[in-house]
Amino acid sequence: MDDLPHYAALESLRDGRALEIRALRPDDRDGLLAVVDHASEESLYRRFFGARHRFTDAEIRFFLNVDFSTHVALVAVAEEGGERGIVGGGRYVLTRPGEAELAFFVVDALQGQGIGAVLMRHLIAIARDSGLKALTAEVLPENTPMLKLFERCGLPQSRRREGSVVHVALRLPGGAPP
Repeated sequence: MDDLPHYAALESLRDGRALEIRALRPDDRDGLLAVVDHASEESLYRRFFGARHRFTDAEIRFFLNVDFSTHVALVAVAEEGGERGIVGGGRYVLTRPGEAELAFFVVDALQGQGIGAVLMRHLIAIARDSGLKALTAEVLPENTPMLKLFERCGLPQSRRREGSVVHVALRLPGGAPP
């Protein structure tokens, strides 16, 4: 796990295009901001619980400055519109010992191509190898694709609705019940 800042793997989209999953790098700033700039209001609302096209400098630093210990972030890179670039990302951030909160984002044009599932599979493997016992997420109830992604990930899970959010807890192999 010492080499996580250099993590990279090749996968395929459902349509057969090549997909690279790799560690987020500090020089990915422009690519990440471009993804947000071109995202629909609905996608931004589902990910950030509000339509945001701009982030503060502190928020940008948080998204980019990962230590691959308490904060792990991967990006998905593929060709879209004739150019190769970031088309999605996933991350987890430790919230307490043995547990981390998980989040994903995929560009609108490539939603439904399996990017979220691939990112989830890689993040689960990293979390498991790092000794984590559980991954959690807060999901809007109307974000059916994300809730289905959690259902299909193959891990034992629990869910509870609290106000306008569904709390999902996934138990990693060898972990205590969520």
